[in-house]
Order: sequence, then structure tokens, then C-alpha cells
Amino acid sequence: MAVKKARPVRNFSQVKPAIQVPDLLRVQRESFDNFLQADVKPEERLPQGLHKIFMDTFPIESSTKEFSLEYVSYDIGRPRHSIREAVERGVTFSAPLNATMRLVTRDPETLVMKMAVDQSTFLGELPQMTSNGSFIINGAERVIVSQLHRSPGVFFEEKTQQRGRRICTTRVIPQKGSWLDLTLDSNEIIFANIDKKPKRIPVTMLLRALGLSSDSELLQAFYPVKEKDINSVLKRQSKIAEIIHKSFAEDIVDPETGELIVRCDEPVENVEKLQRIAAAGIEKVKFLEPRNERNSVDSIRRTLAKEESALGAGIEKNESTATMWIYEALRGTEAPSLDHARSYLRSMFFDSKRYSLSEVGRYKLNERLNINVSMDKLTLTVPDLISIVDNLIRLREGTNVSDDIDHLGNRRVKTVGELLGQEFSKGLARMARTIKDRMGQQDREKLRPQDLVNSRTLSSVINSFFGQSQLSQFMEQTNPLAEITHKRRTSALGEGGLTRERAGFDVRDVHHTHYGRLCPVETPEGPNIGLITTLSVYASINRFGFLETPYRRVIKGKVTNEVSFLSADKEDRMTIAEADAPIDENNMLIGPLVRAKKASNYPMVTPDEVEYIDVSPMQLVGLSAALIPFLEHDDANRALMGSNMQRQAVPLLYTDDPVVGTGMEEVAARDSGALVLAERAGVVTHVDAGRIVVKADGDEYDFDREDLYDLRKFERSNQDTCVNQKPVVSVGTRVNRGDILADGMATSNGRLALGVNALVAFTPWNGYNYEDAIVVSERVVKDDTFTSVHIVEFETQFRETKLGPEELTRDLPNATEKREAMRNLDDNGIVRVGSRIRAGDLLVGKVSPKGEQDLSPEERLIRAIFGKRASDVKDTSLKAPVGMSGIVVDVKVYSRKDETPRGRREIESRIDALREERIEAEKRLFSQRDQMLRDVLLGQKAATFVDSVTGEQMIPEGRKITATFLKKVDFTDLDFNRQLVEDLVVDDRARRILRSAENKLKEINNNCQDEEDRLHRGDELKPGVIKLVKVYVAKRRKLRIGDKMAGRHGNKGVVSIIVPEEDMPYLPDGTPVDICLNPLGVPSRMNVGQIMETNLGMAAADLGINAVTPVFDSIDNEKIGDLLEEAGHDRDGKTVLFDGRTGEPFEHRVTVGRMYMLKLAHQVEDKIHARSTGPYAMVTQQPLGGKAQNGGQRLGEMEVWALEAYGAAHCLQEMLTIKSDDVDGRTEAYKAIVHGRNVETRGTPEAFNVLLSEMRSLALDVELDMSDERGNENA
Repeated sequence: MAVKKARPVRNFSQVKPAIQVPDLLRVQRESFDNFLQADVKPEERLPQGLHKIFMDTFPIESSTKEFSLEYVSYDIGRPRHSIREAVERGVTFSAPLNATMRLVTRDPETLVMKMAVDQSTFLGELPQMTSNGSFIINGAERVIVSQLHRSPGVFFEEKTQQRGRRICTTRVIPQKGSWLDLTLDSNEIIFANIDKKPKRIPVTMLLRALGLSSDSELLQAFYPVKEKDINSVLKRQSKIAEIIHKSFAEDIVDPETGELIVRCDEPVENVEKLQRIAAAGIEKVKFLEPRNERNSVDSIRRTLAKEESALGAGIEKNESTATMWIYEALRGTEAPSLDHARSYLRSMFFDSKRYSLSEVGRYKLNERLNINVSMDKLTLTVPDLISIVDNLIRLREGTNVSDDIDHLGNRRVKTVGELLGQEFSKGLARMARTIKDRMGQQDREKLRPQDLVNSRTLSSVINSFFGQSQLSQFMEQTNPLAEITHKRRTSALGEGGLTRERAGFDVRDVHHTHYGRLCPVETPEGPNIGLITTLSVYASINRFGFLETPYRRVIKGKVTNEVSFLSADKEDRMTIAEADAPIDENNMLIGPLVRAKKASNYPMVTPDEVEYIDVSPMQLVGLSAALIPFLEHDDANRALMGSNMQRQAVPLLYTDDPVVGTGMEEVAARDSGALVLAERAGVVTHVDAGRIVVKADGDEYDFDREDLYDLRKFERSNQDTCVNQKPVVSVGTRVNRGDILADGMATSNGRLALGVNALVAFTPWNGYNYEDAIVVSERVVKDDTFTSVHIVEFETQFRETKLGPEELTRDLPNATEKREAMRNLDDNGIVRVGSRIRAGDLLVGKVSPKGEQDLSPEERLIRAIFGKRASDVKDTSLKAPVGMSGIVVDVKVYSRKDETPRGRREIESRIDALREERIEAEKRLFSQRDQMLRDVLLGQKAATFVDSVTGEQMIPEGRKITATFLKKVDFTDLDFNRQLVEDLVVDDRARRILRSAENKLKEINNNCQDEEDRLHRGDELKPGVIKLVKVYVAKRRKLRIGDKMAGRHGNKGVVSIIVPEEDMPYLPDGTPVDICLNPLGVPSRMNVGQIMETNLGMAAADLGINAVTPVFDSIDNEKIGDLLEEAGHDRDGKTVLFDGRTGEPFEHRVTVGRMYMLKLAHQVEDKIHARSTGPYAMVTQQPLGGKAQNGGQRLGEMEVWALEAYGAAHCLQEMLTIKSDDVDGRTEAYKAIVHGRNVETRGTPEAFNVLLSEMRSLALDVELDMSDERGNENA
């Protein structure tokens, strides 16, 4: 099919984006690359990701310190399978992870190092990310979704309880270790809780145990202290009045007698105390000042008093008593010793092995508390705790503010690298325990690193994460948009996150910090609403995991080209103008006032107050929402539906890019990986349906200049849609790096093409578009406009059973009865590619051995005559399921090394074919090399033309090289390490050709050898499986009544009727419309964007252009009217429409135009279902439900009421008995139908028997009397 010509584009946007849309998959790729650092030399790796986890886990020492296992480096090997092979064979696309470990042996007594052994140890297979940001796990493409969770750090909160009592709380959340909660209650006492344990600890006691041992130190940590000269105070009455009622900051002792003059915190009640101090010869005295003048809170003093009562009367307050009391409170038992209690308490917050804030936590702590502790300090410190308590008191005093936990400054994103890192930490921690155990058990003399490491420990954790984690999800692959959106998704669910049940309204709601970071539109409907979100188009994630969005710098009203990425915390302090703020030709903001935003407010400010400006109007929305034209004219609920339904659009057979787009279609298609892009600039030298060859620019003597692009043809996606790539270039086309070579599924000319530009009329049609139903023209079905291809995979495994192996064969038991079903099988018993199949047809012939049984004399005789083939196997063939029909497009057979003669012959023939291919490739290479060398060397003077095998000079030095000589010479044996010709430039060129050819030859031989080894080795299959057969069946699905369709504005409906083309309403020029939509679907839904799209679509289609109208920067109605007039239509977009059946015009003019319509994955063929008989539930004996179980239709209580209302007693009895769970009645009914008798329904439903059994289980003796009033027994 010829490539469809692209329409010229007309862009109607007013604001030019300051920066290009970034790579939409870089979040996934960068995170994984930073975690693995695979392309970085071991010695140059940064302390992050996997490298840091190894450094944190190792060295591991034995209990005797005799052995120590140290980490040196790690390397990632080559993946065993290509991505395509992994998908086809159902294996994981992974690479071996090897770590170089050093085992250090020390003298057990002196601990002096005796020996160190380095060894590379295999740690397991690590799944690798594909270039498109996904993983192949057991043949299925999966995505690791980023997790949005509360950041480590400190959070302050103020709650009002009953009776208006205010309680202030703070929580310190580390990445690893114990949580610390502090509560300032209504009695002004501060308590600490560790790990939410019920015992409350006065915070002064905790601080005392951690180092502030005296009351004086505690008070001076929280109250301002002033030192005064006591003699100068006593001289002036005004100074005495200043310090009366203030407290002493420390104990004051007479230096001569040692007598305590005043206690710490004792108030200055009179002058006598001051005079006593002066008399003792003490000059300088420290006084405690109030915390603030207005609203001073004496929490510390009250907490000290509470501490005294908690310890008990007469017990001295010091570090040791506080430590012992806290240990007992936390553990519920007395400490064995003071040192044990001390180390226990300090390890909770100060030991880096048990407690870590992480870099993020330290950054947040420093920011929130306004302190400057080193970023390397990842544990808590005493100054941290003092500052936290101080901020808590200030919150009560009103000089501090509580934190908003839904603010994106307090929530961060864990990307794939960090999530994998957590799993590695778990796996290596488990491995460390086994290593310690093995160090004590192994033979000490022969111990090697390999003996200590058990790779299965790590592998099981990693495999469990990829296979079972809530964040490892089967990739949505209905179309390229679904794929790319899935990779940009963030989830608040998962391990360490929220649960649907616990998540309230606030955490789900849109927050002002979502602007430019998370899309406010795109989120699922239902229980996950607001918990699963999507990154905005320009959003990025900084090194701490916080979401950032770009802004242009504004200096004194002038918009600069400097772009800054701001986190939510920083943005709250800035005044930011909108992207469409008016700007003059000098980039100055126009007007006395500009609309701006600052935190959650939207003030009007002067241009000089503006600090930043948005980079683009579409910066606040995600990719799916950015693809909806006129989004700003749609109600948010309908825009949400439109965003979600675009991801459900089925790729169509004939793609059609939208006439009305937003400009994001190219970006979405390019970044999704659906397109084939040129890796290097060059010229296309070969094009066919399956391959494109580009000869790259560069060294003309380089043999590695041909870039081969193998296209994906009719492959199955995860959702059974068809992945197919079509070339858009022809031979001779000049391409640059990044140019499009081939379109993929749901793309057209490099643009995303999810649907069709259909001619739509907003008019009722005989009631068939009542309640959002859709009336479709038969022409749409006839022309395959909405036809899609779906590919279904059928798989059967051949296993080694206890009774023998299962076999692939055409020779099945009772074959004569199955002749029709077997008609498409080949001699081996596998369906032929190209066969048209229907339900019940055999796809793969398979027999399984069955157990021995006693045979009758007749059977023994038959067996003796004909052999035992037919009797001891049962037919377990793969059949096409009910409702299936289509064409077999591919068959793949995988088997372990086959030692049968037939299997060996097959392998030999495939190896022969491989060798022939290699010989052909070598011939082409030698021919190309020889021709290039002849062109270069002809006419040159020979230098040392030596045969590398014999050492003979092929041509005398100085002689001119002729064409005759060049024809005879074998260049393969030429020694190109010597100078070949006298001209050094030509000599260098010739030797480059020879070197390049030799490298290419090695590559050809290596590839052939690898493939040969694989054939000899056989395919990797799951344990117990000896052969695997996969059959792919393609089905063309035309549009049918019952299929779901939608526009991009949340306007969805089901096809109710397919009308003959001649009966559809038609335009004045005779053109019948494609689709009739109900006009009542617009006003109440408030998605007026669809009307604007229809009008602009009509004008653009008739003018032969693609209209680009970005979100929040759309074309206005006046311009749409101008375009309609230019195309020869009325300004309002309405026209006279004629009834196709009568030829009469409709009473009113109707809106008609081009709307982009999608066919969604909810198709009637997948849902329609019928059952006559089928499986029943084990306990109740009622039919199962659902299509998958071949279930029945439920007759619920409301349906029973309806039958009761009509008095349909016999019908109702039939429904509740033989059509449901009257087991005997079912059998009798079948017999009656077979024998032509009337059906009698008098049985007991099994559900009633279940009820009786349940009553008996409650020890109730229930008996059922089946006789009527006269005593006659009922059946």
C-alpha cells in the first residue's frame, strides 16, 4: 500500500513554548541507568544505586573476626537472549550479575592479615530494562510504576480535640529505623513515643538519657540565657526590677563552703538572694529569659515536673536513671546493665546500621528546622532533637506553622531504581546472614568467596519483586499512548504506601503543588481515583525524588531565556506569571498588573514583582490530557474520561491522524517507541515490508556502515492488539539521525493516530441514538474504516509425566471422528500457517499417556493384533475455543535438546542452513573488500606486498600495481601489518579497509557460532516441559452493533444500529454523514470542546490542512468562523441536513463536521456469551457466572420479584429448580425432553440442602418433612 501523504500543518497557538517537551520516558531510563551504572568503569562509579548498596552491606565479618568478606566491584554481563527471543520463548530478558569479592583471612589471635583472595562470584540474573523503559519477565512485558509516598523527615501537625483542646504533634520519619513521635498535650507537657508503643516518655527524660544530663543543660537548650554582673544589678533599682521573677539558669554554689545558694530554675523572688550571691564573691550570674513576650509556653518546666513524678520521689534525675527507666518502658523488663541499656537506646537513633534518615531525610530536616548539619550525617543528633522540640513549642506559641502532608514538598517519588535498590538491600541483608553462618561452618583452609555466597537468596527476592509486587504491573499495551502513560504513572499504593481503604479525600484531591508536576485531569475512576496519577508533560524528578517543573526567569519585568526547575517548596516562595501573560517585542511583561500565582493564591501583581513565568500553557496537564483539543472548554470530569478512553483505543487497520490535533501527537508517537527512527544519517538502500537498510554516512572504507532495521510484523501486544510497522521511506531517501523510517501501530506519518476523522452530525435518528447510543453508516463498515486486527496466542506444553512423555502427533485416538477438526494439521500435528480456523478446530495434536487399567479378553486380543498405540493414550490436543475464528499467522515450536533421530536431523539441517548463510555473508564481504582494495591500489607503487602464510613477496618493491595483478591476488592472505604501497596516505586507506573487513568477518563468525551453540544446547524451557508450541491466530474485527466508541472529550457511546449508506442523513452536496450523535449529549455534560473540534475539523478537512490547537492556547471561535467561511461553510458550523429515506430537509439546521472518533477495546465480540449447559459450583450446584467459566445468566432477587408480580409461578419454579440447582430435576428434565414428555419440576434445590447442612452445623436438629397436608409423600 502506498504511503498516505501527510497534510500540511497550520499551527494556531499564540504562545511559543520556551523549551522542547523532554523525553517522556527519561524518568524510567535515567533512574535505572543511575541505579546500575553499567556503562561506568567500576573505579569511576558514584556512591549511588547498586554500588552504594554493596558498599553499605560489605564488609561482612565472622563472629571471631578471623574472616572478612569485602566488596571490590561488580559487572553486568551480556544478556543471554535478545528482547524478541525473550518474549517468544517466555523467558526473562536479563543479564548475569557478577561481583568481585575479596576474602580476607586474619590470624585468630593477633588479627593480623594472613591472606586475601579475590574471586568473581555469580549473584544471579538481573532483569534488564528495554530501550522503551519496560522489563520482559517470563516473556511478558511489565512496567515498574513509580511510587509517590511521604518523604522521610520531620512533620509538624496541630489538631483540635473535643472541647477545643489543641494538641501539637511532630513525627520524625526515617528511611530505616524507629519512628519518633512527640506530642505537646493540653497540659503543656511534651511526651515522646517510639515506634507507636503505648508507653509515653517525658521528652526531657529522653534528652537526659541522650546527653543533656542536668536540668540546667535542658533549660538552657530551650530558653534564652542572659549573663549579668550581679554587683552592677544591685547598684540600680531599675535593673533589679528587670530580673525579679526571672529564674536562675544554673545551680549556684558558694565557692568556699560548697553550700547550695540557689537551685537551677529557682525564681528571683527578692533582693536577698542576689545579695547572698554577691556576698559569696560570685560576680557573673546567668538568668533564663522568657521564650517570647506574648505567648510564652512553659512546656519544658512542666515536662521536668512530670519526669520527676514518673521517676518517683527521692530518685535522682541523671543520665543513668533516665536510660534505665526508658529501657524498661520500651522493653517491659529491667536492663541487664547500664551499658546494655545505653547501647540499646543510642542504637535506635545514632547507629547508622539500624537508623538512617537517608540523604532526602537529612535534606528535609535541615530545610524544615532551618539548621545546617552535614548531608553526610544520616542519623539523628542531639541538636536535631533539641531543634525539633523547640519547633514543636513554637507551633504551640504560634510562631511556627503546621505541615501539609499532601504538599508535594512533603511527598516524593520512588522511581524504578530506588524500588529495585530496596529489594537488593533486603536480598543482600539475607545473604549477609547466611555468609556469617557459613564462615563458621566451612573448611577454613580451602575457603573461597564462591563458597560463602548463595546467589539464590538474592535471586528469589528480585524475582519476587518483579513477579508479585503491587508496583510491578503487566504493561498496558492497547496502543502506544497506553504504553507510554503506564510508564509515566505514579501510585500512592504498594509496599510502604497507602491502601485504598485508608486513603481519605484529602490525599486524593488535587493540590495546588500538583501544578506542572502531576496531571490534575488524568486519574482512574473508581476506588483508585486520586491515588494513581500521571506526571505532567514537563515534570522531572530531582536527585532527592521531589517533583520539579520548569519556569523561565523574570528579572525586573523582563522575561529571560534562563529556565529553572523548581520543587514545590521553592515554588511556594515565588511569584509566577502565566505562560500567556502579554509580552512585548523586548520580552517585557505588558500592563500595570499581571495575573500570577503564589502558593495557593492567585493575586494580580505588577510586572516587577514577577520572578518566574510558565514555560508553556500546557505545562500543568499530562500527556493524555494534552492530546485533547479545546481541553479548556470541557468539564473536568469529562476530560478525565476522555484522557482514560484514549488509552483504550484499538489500533485500526487503516490509520488516520487527527485533522484537529494539539501538536503533541508527534511527541507521543516518537517517545512511545512505536516508530522506527534512524540511528545515523545516511541513504536508504533497501526497503521491503520486513526490513529497511540504511547506508550510514562516514568512512567510505568502513564495512560497518549498513544499519539494518528489522520491522515488527503482526506481533501480538499484551492486550491482543496487533503490533505492525510499515515503512514510510523509499530507496534513495536521504535520512538524518532521528528521522522516521517506519510507522508503528496507531501512528500515521509519525503522528499518533488512534482513531478516524469521521463526518459527524449532531442529530437524533429514529431514537437509535437515545442515551448516548451511536448511529453508524454502513459505509464505515464496508470501507473497513474502523476495522482492527487482533492477535490471540494459544500455547500448549508437552511435559514429562510419570507415565511417560506427552507427544506431538497427528495420529490421535478416534481420528476418523475428528477428520473435520483435523483438516488444517500438517504431518507433525501442528496447524498450518495461513489456515482459516473456527471454534473446535485442532491447533496442535497432542496425546498424553494414561494409566494402566484392567482389559477385557477382547481388548487384549485387539491390542495383541494392532499394538497398544490407540489404547494407552488420551487426546489432550489444543483446540480453538468457543467463539474463536481467524487465520493462523504464525507458529513457534521450542524444544529441549532433541536426542531422537528426527530431532538430530532437524538440528543438523538448521546448522547447515546457518553455515550456508555465513558462507554467503563472507562471499559478499570479500567481494566488497576486494573491489574497494582494487579501486584504491590500482596504479600505486608496491612496497612490501607479503603473503602472511608463505612469507613470499607477491610483487617486487617499486613495481606499479596493475589490474591483472590485482585480479590474481588473494587479499585474505595479505600481511596488512606492513607497508603495502609507497604512498603513505593510500597505504593507510588500504590497511583500514583490510582491518575493517577482518573485524566484520569476526563478527559474522561469532554470530554464527553463537547460533550454532544455541541449536546444540536446545531451547530453555520451564522445569518438566520438553516442548512448547505457540500458535498465533489473527482476527479482523469490523465495527459491530454493541461496540463501544468515543470521542476525545469523554463523549462515549455504544453502536446501536448500522444504517445503509443511502438511509443516512446527507449534506446539500449529497455526501451522507458517517455517524449521528445525540445533541442532548452535549449541554448537560458540558464538554463543548467536541462542538469546537467538529467545526474546526470541517474547515480543516475541506481546506486540506491539519489544524494544531494546543491546550489552553486554542484557536478562538472567531477564527474558527473565518476558517469555515474560507472553506465555503456558514460561520456557525451548521448546515441543512436531508433525511436519507425521504429526501426531505430536517426542520432545523444541524451541526455537521469532522470529529476524531475512536473504537475502544470494549468490544461486543469479547463480551457476548450464551450457555445451554456448563459447569456448576461444587457446593451449591448452581451454574457458575461469567464468560470465562462458560457461566449462566443470574436471576437475582429483583427478577424473582418481577416474576412474582406477574404471577408466573411455574416459570419461577422452573427458574429456581431445574434451571438452577435441582440436580435430580435437571437429569429428569433432560430425559423428558429426549423422550418428548412434559417436563415436571418438583425437585428440591441444592441450595436448600446446603441451608439444612449449615443449620445442622449449628447443632440444630432439622428434619425435612416432604409430605403434604393429607400425609402424601411429595417427590
